[in-house]
Amino acid sequence: MNLPNFFLAAPRITVRDPLSAFLGAADGGVLEYGYADAVKLAGHSCPTVAAAYLICVRALRRLYGRAMPVRGEISVHLREQPDEGVAGVMAGIATLLTGAAGETGFKGIGGRFDRRGLLTFGEDIRGIMAFRRRDNGAGVQAFLDTGVVPGDPAANDLLRRQIAGAADATEAVRFRTLWQDRVRRMLIDHADDDRLIRLEDWPIPEGKA
Repeated sequence: MNLPNFFLAAPRITVRDPLSAFLGAADGGVLEYGYADAVKLAGHSCPTVAAAYLICVRALRRLYGRAMPVRGEISVHLREQPDEGVAGVMAGIATLLTGAAGETGFKGIGGRFDRRGLLTFGEDIRGIMAFRRRDNGAGVQAFLDTGVVPGDPAANDLLRRQIAGAADATEAVRFRTLWQDRVRRMLIDHADDDRLIRLEDWPIPEGKA
């Protein structure tokens, strides 16, 4: 596939999926994901896809430290409803990396590996997304400020021209270049920037432990 080179340089995450191990899909259930996988799922590369991918990678690393995250054993919670803003896109990326799913998720086998109910919307959280380990209850909230990595002002003008069908071939190429350059800066230059993505511990509410 002819994908931008920076996709390969973006942070990667390796997880262990017990269901994958059980069914022999991967040796030991070990799966590695990169930004290209998120792009294939979404069908496009944009700041939202990049942000969702980075949030998940950083949240999993925060929750598991040096240990390998366990796919299917993490719940994901979004502040927005599924039809609000970019919640749907971000949820899709979260499902890819964590296995968390809503009511249409995998039902499990013999009472194991049920992924349903692990992805929820409209949660009363301050961050844009939150994650919680099912084994020990450790949680983390993620806050996002994409304004930390602004796009080139020319990209907006070129986008409007493309939508209106007024852009020529040169302008179309220029737009794509500027658009992906912002994504590149998020994934490469600001991958660990706490101003872009800030993580906070998310304790279990009192009385629900």
